[in-house]
Amino acid sequence: MFKPTAIYFEKNIENYDLGKMLLEKYKEVPKIEIENHNNIEEMRKKENSEFLKMKKNLIIGVRKTHQFVENHKVSDYLVPYTSSGCTASCMYCYLVCHYNKCAYMRLFVNREQMLEKIIKTANRSEKELTFEIGSNSDLILENTITNNLVWTIENFKNVSSGKLTFPTKFSFVDDLLPLSHNKKVIVRMSVNPEYIIEHVEFGTSRLKDRVEAINKLVEADYDVGILIAPVIFLEDWKEQYHELIVYLQEMLSEKAKQKIFFEVIFMTYSYVHNAINQEAFANPIPLFDKTKMTGRGRGKYMYKTDLRKEGEIFFREELGRYFERNKIWYIV
Repeated sequence: MFKPTAIYFEKNIENYDLGKMLLEKYKEVPKIEIENHNNIEEMRKKENSEFLKMKKNLIIGVRKTHQFVENHKVSDYLVPYTSSGCTASCMYCYLVCHYNKCAYMRLFVNREQMLEKIIKTANRSEKELTFEIGSNSDLILENTITNNLVWTIENFKNVSSGKLTFPTKFSFVDDLLPLSHNKKVIVRMSVNPEYIIEHVEFGTSRLKDRVEAINKLVEADYDVGILIAPVIFLEDWKEQYHELIVYLQEMLSEKAKQKIFFEVIFMTYSYVHNAINQEAFANPIPLFDKTKMTGRGRGKYMYKTDLRKEGEIFFREELGRYFERNKIWYIV
């Protein structure tokens, strides 16, 4: 279980019940008071080689940005929620885009204010809306620290309209299983070949544990999706992702195979990722490949169009062969 080496906190978190609880929970951990969780000068000055040490810190503050962003995939809106960043160290994480600004875990204690806005928006809408509450963090992981996800589900279950959704790479779902969720929660488990989990997604749950978590969630009557993401086109990518899909077909329960849907996302990368990974990790596998990637804005890279088209054909054929009855929401 995560135990921070230091806590950076805004003074006003003491005005919130969750803030008081976290300060008490980590009363033995060294603490540094800060003015703004979004601008910690000490952290920004650290070298790339200190990245993994920096990830062991915990930042606690009050979220001030509450703007919903329209989305047109599984959800209608991307919603800023109770955390940002993560304690894991996935080498492609898009939150690393600003160096040492937002890759570490930040917890926001004003959860009542954030959930209230979601509920009001849901109740005002003429159609049922789905809110993505986990686009900036992993709420299953965060729940092991704050219990926020349990609290959220319990306080959202009786809302007349609306659903919540979030992705995760973690298998710590047991606290969610006994909850009365009223079919208002969609959990999307991110998966990758075991080789990529072991060599790229450091600090996350193993594939076997993620699949077991899917089966548990389906048995508890949650709606569950599988997010194959990010797809990384290593030399033997077709063999690895074929084996992954076969493994899913063999290890998912029959009930899960009847209910799941799929999303597929190809990896994007950046100059910042590459710089940090080369200095922070010992012998990292190369994720940047100039023969396969092209520019996507300043300092960012994506796979070339032909390779992306080849990947889409591959996944539609493979998923169609082994999961012919299951919907593919999108491949991007």
